[in-house]
Amino acid sequence: MAEENSNALSTHIDMKKLWELLSIVVVTVIIWNLPTSTFGIDGLTVVQQRIIAIFVFATLSWLTECIPAWATSLSIMTIMCVTVSKNAFGVFKHDGVGDLLDSKEIMASFADPIIMLFLAGFILAIAASKSGLDTLLARNLIKPFGKKSENVLLGFLLITGLFSMFISNTATAALMLTFLTPVFAALPATGKGRIALTLSIPVAANLGGMGTPIGTPPNLIALKYLNDPAGLNMNIDFFHWMAFMTPLVIILLIISWRIILHFYPFTQKTIHLKIDGEVHRGWRMWVVIITFIITILLWVIPKDVTGIDTNTVSMLPMGIFAITGVITAKDLQEINWSVIWMVAGGFAIGLGMNGSGLADAAIESIPFGNWSPIAILAISGLICYFLSNFISNTATAALLVPILAVVCRGMGDKLGGIGGTSTILIGIAIAASTAMCLPISTPPNAIAYSTGLVKQNEMLKVGLTCGLISLILGYLLLYFIGQIHFIG
Repeated sequence: MAEENSNALSTHIDMKKLWELLSIVVVTVIIWNLPTSTFGIDGLTVVQQRIIAIFVFATLSWLTECIPAWATSLSIMTIMCVTVSKNAFGVFKHDGVGDLLDSKEIMASFADPIIMLFLAGFILAIAASKSGLDTLLARNLIKPFGKKSENVLLGFLLITGLFSMFISNTATAALMLTFLTPVFAALPATGKGRIALTLSIPVAANLGGMGTPIGTPPNLIALKYLNDPAGLNMNIDFFHWMAFMTPLVIILLIISWRIILHFYPFTQKTIHLKIDGEVHRGWRMWVVIITFIITILLWVIPKDVTGIDTNTVSMLPMGIFAITGVITAKDLQEINWSVIWMVAGGFAIGLGMNGSGLADAAIESIPFGNWSPIAILAISGLICYFLSNFISNTATAALLVPILAVVCRGMGDKLGGIGGTSTILIGIAIAASTAMCLPISTPPNAIAYSTGLVKQNEMLKVGLTCGLISLILGYLLLYFIGQIHFIG
């Protein structure tokens, strides 16, 4: 029998997803054509109403996943270009529709400087994998933890967390579970040690991603709005983010270590660990090592000293690895472009809200100033945590951050008591990374669950406990720092 061509067009139709998509289109069309007075926003223009309809389409599509999340983001940008831009079809550009957007700016969402920072993270991960730098680091970093089972578990938590700060948490989880394969063979089949080690990987990968701006997409989405020159313009760089997040991540990983040991203690007291893997010995290995060191140093050293910002630094590893042949055209296929499209789609929604004047109109019409800042902080965090357990944390952040940026602008100085808008938006990044209850919650969870070594209820128990404690501690620390700034 001839093998089926995996590149052939599929003829399969998922009727459930089709009906969901059709229902979402109907709802979108209805909102698109409602009288503008329905929305209760004074002076709402036709373009702004279309942005609301597009936002509803994006929200429902991301929630139901009737089409892939990246396809939703691509649809957002396509619909915006052809209906609310200056180069839209003529039927959408009649007099009195309101301020149309620049189509170049919509398309530029995919090449935003933050996207370049994200791409640098992917490129560094590919280079580390090809050169064997990741194996070399793991092999040497685990040695100080010795052979005691509990200490080896802590070692895997901390090393996985460290890797996730600079490498995709999905790639990190896959890599670290590969290193654990020979360890499982030496552990008792009926013991809890296998469960503990397996669960340590997704927990550490999820929490570790909070440590740097490139660790996970929600960080970059929050940073985009925090540093927007036309918005908050807070100039939060790589160093400032790490100065707050890295100590928090270390504390959370140590707490998670004790939680995992509480639920799944080792019966075998020692583990003889041997990490195998090929390490490249040629000159390109030195190119990778030196480029890693230079890139991270330039990210961490403040811009005032170097004169170069974080986003521009991200171009260095891409350029160096391309010129030296460390990265080839084939390697670029390994980049998770679907995640980049998702992030870009979120940026496009934010552009639509601000560029069309919808954000300003909403601020003037809705009494955000009467809302409690603590209530906004708590409710937004809980909504993000809940949604991120069921849909992509990137999609969740892409939905919530633009809305919260508008809400926070409307609340003005009232947010000073909790540290300002930055507390709310950074809180979303924390909430998104702490959502790890289910196998579907994050890719690292799915990878760990696919090993067959953990059951869903075991992942739920550890993920819920570690996640909620991390969420609460993260928000308490945010609030505490906000209070210090407010009093100061």
